[in-house]
Amino acid sequence: MKAEPARTLMAFDYGTRNIGVAIGQSVTGTATALPGLKARDGIPDWQQVTRLIEEWQPDAFVVGMPLNMDGTESEMSQRARKFGNRLYGRFGKAWHAADERLSTYEAKEWAGRLGHTGSYGDNPVDSMAAQMILESWMNDPANACWLIRETPRP
Repeated sequence: MKAEPARTLMAFDYGTRNIGVAIGQSVTGTATALPGLKARDGIPDWQQVTRLIEEWQPDAFVVGMPLNMDGTESEMSQRARKFGNRLYGRFGKAWHAADERLSTYEAKEWAGRLGHTGSYGDNPVDSMAAQMILESWMNDPANACWLIRETPRP
């Protein structure tokens, strides 16, 4: 039996001031937080993004969608979707939307257990949230077809 190739994915926790970044791979379904990006009204330094992509060579992107608790899109999820479309337009790699409800809350809890002092402006947890978003997306059985064969999802 032929082994399927590992897929490398880069995730973004989109925000207007900070954008969290994580890198992961499909074999283990695990991700690692990378240094986050500063943004100005949601726009990152695209040269920084390019350097990250050149360094890590992801096969695709996962962008967290900040949905409302009832599952509807918010203004921020529309902006995150636009960010995902810009990633595709600039780098020509597929991007996948991931439900990120409560990921920042969970990242803050996790950071607190690790000794974070709670000054999130000075020490944001957005990349921890991106790590959680990516691991959740990779471990969702609905995404297995893409991770294994890069076939389109229904």
